[in-house]
Amino acid sequence: MLHDAMLIPTSTYRLQLNAEFTFADAAAVVPYLASLGAGAVYTSPLLAAMPGSQHGYDVADPSRASGVLGGEVGRQTLVAAVRKHELALVVDIVPNHVGVAEPQANPAWWDVLRHGPSSRFARWFDITGWPLRLPLLADSPDALSDLRVDGDLLWYYERAFPLAPGTAGGTPQEVHEAQHYRLVSWRADVGYRRFFAISDLAAVRVEDPEVFDATHREVLRWVADGDVDGLRIDHPDGLTDPKDYLHRLRAYAPDTWIVVEKILEPGEELPRSWPVAGSTGYDALAEVDGVLIDPAGAEVFTTLDTELTGVQTSWPQLVHDCKLDVATGMLGSELRRLARLAPSIPDGTDALAEVLACFPVYRSYLPDGVEYLDEALAAAQRRRADLGAALAALSSRLHEPRDELAIRLQQTSGAVMAKGVEDTAYYRWTRFLALNEVGGDPDRFGLDLDDFHAAMAHREQVAPHGMTTLSTHDTKRSADVRARLAVLSELPDWWASTVREFTGLAEAAGAPVPDAALGHLLWQTVVGAWPLSPERLHAYLEKAMREARTQTTWTDPDEAFETAMHAVADATLDDSQLRSAVATAAARIIPAGWSNSLSAVLIQLAMPGVPDTYQGGELWDLSLVDPDNRRPVDFTARADLLAQIDQGWLPDVDASGAAKLLVVSRTLRTRRDQPDRFTGYLALRATGPAASHAVAFARNGLVAVATRLPVGLTGCGGWGETVLALPEGSWTSAFTGAAVSGDVPLAELLARYPVALLIAD
Repeated sequence: MLHDAMLIPTSTYRLQLNAEFTFADAAAVVPYLASLGAGAVYTSPLLAAMPGSQHGYDVADPSRASGVLGGEVGRQTLVAAVRKHELALVVDIVPNHVGVAEPQANPAWWDVLRHGPSSRFARWFDITGWPLRLPLLADSPDALSDLRVDGDLLWYYERAFPLAPGTAGGTPQEVHEAQHYRLVSWRADVGYRRFFAISDLAAVRVEDPEVFDATHREVLRWVADGDVDGLRIDHPDGLTDPKDYLHRLRAYAPDTWIVVEKILEPGEELPRSWPVAGSTGYDALAEVDGVLIDPAGAEVFTTLDTELTGVQTSWPQLVHDCKLDVATGMLGSELRRLARLAPSIPDGTDALAEVLACFPVYRSYLPDGVEYLDEALAAAQRRRADLGAALAALSSRLHEPRDELAIRLQQTSGAVMAKGVEDTAYYRWTRFLALNEVGGDPDRFGLDLDDFHAAMAHREQVAPHGMTTLSTHDTKRSADVRARLAVLSELPDWWASTVREFTGLAEAAGAPVPDAALGHLLWQTVVGAWPLSPERLHAYLEKAMREARTQTTWTDPDEAFETAMHAVADATLDDSQLRSAVATAAARIIPAGWSNSLSAVLIQLAMPGVPDTYQGGELWDLSLVDPDNRRPVDFTARADLLAQIDQGWLPDVDASGAAKLLVVSRTLRTRRDQPDRFTGYLALRATGPAASHAVAFARNGLVAVATRLPVGLTGCGGWGETVLALPEGSWTSAFTGAAVSGDVPLAELLARYPVALLIAD
């Protein structure tokens, strides 16, 4: 569904807007982004969000630009800056849900609470019955005693709720009983569809044309006015009918570049019937990471994990168990809603939970993806033969695209996958954290060159204009942290002994590790992100512990356990022997990590697709999971370094990160100025003793060369006699200006930097 009138960005640069980084701030950095070579400014959601929002995904009022960001005037200031510098503008939109944490901030939700089923906004939401159940009370029998009435408002601590007309009389409890809603325990079933297990985000029925129009009118006005060139669609898996939604959106925005935040499992593809350019690129991230990881390290890492935990983990079994736990636990409201749609099927609840736990991908899009539904049903039958009758009874209904049970199961399976795998299993199986990334497969330890090149050729064929990425606001750790951790795959025996050393030193410091799996997560985190502050490390550790839910949780934190784990973190930073050991270990892998980082970014920027650079990622960025990756970016420092490079400075590969800025800026500028070169894909093979350490490919008058497994390369004596046969013609390095041709020795080509971008003269 791409045509000549559509503007396809040459690249994008992601900016996270909030109260500390507004429209005006974004406009101020546009000149730098243009100089960097970015093709488009790509923003987080711009509509009015919940008060205090740091990310914008909790939209409160879809009818207006965020006042906190600067309102309509501020938005137009950003658009003017983007246009002045001849960039495109790509905006993130959130069709699946709105924020309801502070009801007064959301006019539609407020009206629903006040007027109930007679509200003109009632059709916006998937409400399961009246009175509407709002799960936010303390879990105690006398929680309602904390209600108070003030005028036409009902208050529960700092949260206000509207009163239906004529219901202000009586005690607070009597007033509460007269409303169209009921405040219930935060542990109780919720009365509306939500985003994952977040009750502060209520899902929206955009399948209703009236709701679609109301929630998209403002954004589509921006598109119609020529202010917006591209849209990133958040969480399409939550929608009733993603394909129908995307076709409706395409009808309103026929010339707009559209990508969807769809997490594809290895081997899965976007439905061909979707009128979009592609996904947001988590699948590309996994391919780039994979080729930089040494598969030979798998056995030692697996043995170490078994030694530490006392259990030989089966990843497929862990995934199933975590998903089943999520389906029956934190998403129990959704499971029980599904079961109520099949009341006559004995054991229906158990059977549905098992199907959700066995689903091999995030969801099907019936009739697309029916094979995944069949796979889930067959796997459920194998695991639970006792549920055979229930599964057989459910099968025909789950295969019927118009059956509400099938619709709701598709919406729920993605949430179960996300919470069960990304937000649980990734924190439990800590064998090798570089693999535990959104869109990845922790069970697949690396990717060989043949598979990598096959994936790239396929990408050029099916999604040449889809987004590619290495870091996003949702990644578990930044690209540079993963690149540094990838070095460990080449040093598995050393790392195993280092982990034993760290563990022993922590115990000697009076901080024994209370959970071996989380201990291994901690050790990988500190060497991967070293150096990092106590505040960042403790915040990350708290999130990791509670997401894992093995010893402590967000809802029932175990103070003693968390204190013991935090003591290990403190010892890591404060105990002289342990800190010295960690610093020494990090120092050993940092240089090879820099090499991996440069290789990853060159591959991503030169490979098929539209590459995104996450804010600040043009220098070394050692961010961890959100909110750590939303820290302020020093754009002034980046602009100063870029100016020095533009004056002829060829920076060393060192802690400044300027070498990465050189690679990013030169590759992005080439994309911007000569986009036709970034078409086609041809794998190039080096020859010689170190041939397996080179990742090289040609496009249309362009060759990219990167180094993989740099520790092993050094160990075998370097490039030696290894050469790369370039396509016919003369070539010039975009990084150093050197001229090369023919069979070029890699020792010569990669003498200054571990990567090269060659442009045909």
